[in-house]
Amino acid sequence: MNFILNTPSNYDVNCHTHRLLEKSNSLFFHKSLKEYNCPDLITLTHLSNSIGVGNIFIKDESHRFGLNAFKVLGASYAISRLLKEQTNIKTVCTATDGNHGKAVAWIANKYNIECIVYVPHNTSKERITAISKFGASVHQINDNYENTCIHARYMCSLNNWTLVQDTSFEDYEYIPSLIMSGYLTHMHEIKNQIKLMNKSIDIVFLQCGVGSWPASCIWFFRNMFNENTPKIVLVEPRESAGVFESLENGSRVSPNGLNQTIMAGLNCGIPSKNAWEIIKSGVDAVIKINDLSCEIAIRTLYNPIESDKKIIAGESGAAGLAGLLSVLNYDKFKILRNHLKLDKNSNVLLFNTEGATDLKSFNRIIKKDPNYN
Repeated sequence: MNFILNTPSNYDVNCHTHRLLEKSNSLFFHKSLKEYNCPDLITLTHLSNSIGVGNIFIKDESHRFGLNAFKVLGASYAISRLLKEQTNIKTVCTATDGNHGKAVAWIANKYNIECIVYVPHNTSKERITAISKFGASVHQINDNYENTCIHARYMCSLNNWTLVQDTSFEDYEYIPSLIMSGYLTHMHEIKNQIKLMNKSIDIVFLQCGVGSWPASCIWFFRNMFNENTPKIVLVEPRESAGVFESLENGSRVSPNGLNQTIMAGLNCGIPSKNAWEIIKSGVDAVIKINDLSCEIAIRTLYNPIESDKKIIAGESGAAGLAGLLSVLNYDKFKILRNHLKLDKNSNVLLFNTEGATDLKSFNRIIKKDPNYN
């Protein structure tokens, strides 16, 4: 089975994460930074017509703060809050598959504090270099992402460093919740952009790793859109589908896949604890996609139809579109299409969460297209 349906219910609004999200002033904070910019919400009119939906809106985060990914929204907000609460922080540490580590390194450099970053064995040299250029000390571990997180946690306890991780576990939920609160900035931007367009959103496809970012989006839609809440679909790599398998199991589990996918930012382990609580009661469906569908989505965005805008999307960045195209193109998703009421009138929101963060991989994918030049 490549998809799993879910019936959203009301999650515990009294939980600590909910209260932090509710009190978030992330948009105000990010606007105070000189690097702040509001990436466009792009309408892909001709692609929409081609595949048979009403409108495709895509938030292009490849231009966020010049860092080529959205992750800086969470890390910058969380660390700024921590430094106000704990003025003696000298070193921050995290585990990452790329974009989160770069974000932590960027804001640590801005605040002139030391940054230690651990990356799993399959992290590309280009992503490691991108983190290092902001002054972080990067250490590659001969293990997967989930165990790299465990290693970073251990090193923090050993050295009295501050762990700034975007996944939560037992007794470690406050900082991941702050990171989720930071992600709300682009949700507020989207709500304003959609209002200016005088449009609505019917269905959202969100790529999913440990789940912190899609959980923050789900929370926003459920709490800020009220009766206009769209249907929400999470998209995971087939070989690293932690949320999918957790929904099947009824509780959080580490995925049983091979952890081999070009979607490095989604190649994660067990879902984040506080994100899981929101996801399991707020998502409408979860689907699994393969790498080939992701490559097709990257080329689709790179080679726009007629006057549609060209979008440079990395492997994780294109996963939302890959999910949409898969659901539309294959008969095995017919039940899901009906569940979502996905048809020619549907307005679909997607996110390009990263640009070409690994140029070698990106160019390999693009050169498979006959229109590449």
